[in-house]
Amino acid sequence: MTVVNWHVLGDTFSSLRSKNFRRFWIGQCISVMGTWIQRTTQTWMVYQMTKSAFLVGLLAAAQFVPIMALTLVAGTLIDRYPKRRILLITQCGFLVLGAIMTTITYLKIVQYWQILAIALGYGILQSFDTPTRQSYVIELVGKKDLMNGISLNSSIFNLAKIAGPSLAGILMVALGVAPCFLIDTLSYIAVIIGLLMIHQAHPVASHTPRHIVADVKEGLAYVVHHDNVKLSAELMMIICTLNFNNNVIIPIYAQEVLGRGAQGYANLLSATGIGSLAAAFLMSYLSRFGLRRDLYLVVALATALMQSLMIFVHIYWLAMVFMVVIGFCNMVFLNQSNAAFQFSIPNELRGRIMSVYVLLNQGSTPIGSLYSGGFMDLAGGLWGFPSCGILALILAVPVLMSHRQTVKQWLNA
Repeated sequence: MTVVNWHVLGDTFSSLRSKNFRRFWIGQCISVMGTWIQRTTQTWMVYQMTKSAFLVGLLAAAQFVPIMALTLVAGTLIDRYPKRRILLITQCGFLVLGAIMTTITYLKIVQYWQILAIALGYGILQSFDTPTRQSYVIELVGKKDLMNGISLNSSIFNLAKIAGPSLAGILMVALGVAPCFLIDTLSYIAVIIGLLMIHQAHPVASHTPRHIVADVKEGLAYVVHHDNVKLSAELMMIICTLNFNNNVIIPIYAQEVLGRGAQGYANLLSATGIGSLAAAFLMSYLSRFGLRRDLYLVVALATALMQSLMIFVHIYWLAMVFMVVIGFCNMVFLNQSNAAFQFSIPNELRGRIMSVYVLLNQGSTPIGSLYSGGFMDLAGGLWGFPSCGILALILAVPVLMSHRQTVKQWLNA
């Protein structure tokens, strides 16, 4: 029994055998925790300042609009230069923005427009940081442990998603909002130290003299002409736009429907994190079996269905259960989307392909944020989740019908 357990443990954490990936992963663990504390605090503070679901949605949109504009161009630069160097620049930028947010909050001079401007700055840096981190994993772990590295990288995000909002709720109640922003600022130091400790003999970088537009077209052409990647991209366009708006929907849903304050809001976010973390570790273990495209289709539809059913959820404990299930489905969906984009693609295209992934994953957020925020302002907080879930189900039907052959292959794989 013990031997089996150690074998399972080894399979689940196989990518951590790489010293470079281990250093990268630990630094990310600390930093992403700070990021979730910052996000939770910032969203709650904006809602308390404005009492407007639309303005909360606008805040989320401001952070992700630059991704729509810049991430495809960022992908070409990621393929040209060492990824560690790019990450060091972006992480230093995040630290500076965090310090500014901390300062204006401590001095009590913070205004909504300032928060929007800082969110825009975060978005610009994220346009380069996120696809770089996604495409850097294979350089640190190799192709053999790529699936496992993707899953463990996802587990960082979701571990922080559980603990970060709850900790933010405690800190906001006990100390106020300023200490939350200070913690986020300090957390970037851990990533910078981890990156400085990574040693690579031959970093992947092409230094190609080609034109940026030609590079972007080459990356997009790969996505369009490979059916498996194309279907994944179209499903991401729907699900990530409509079903990943928890930061906008939950604070309004918590207060208007459930009658809960900051801690209740944080607990609902943590519930989605619990489901996501369970999914991340499950997918880490299942990574040795390769892509599970049948499961991918099931969770894509399940997350939209669960959000549609939220129209009937008015009880706090039941909402927590739904959040766990939604978090689980969202995580499996993103994990398999990431793998579908990264698996069997040429290394020289990896930055550009992953920039498309990030564009679909995060660049679609402004549209979904404004849609869900505006819908709740018109119809109330109860309609945040259902308005997104129902529309996602409607849009998924023609996409799946147009890819009938590919869908059949996925289900029979």
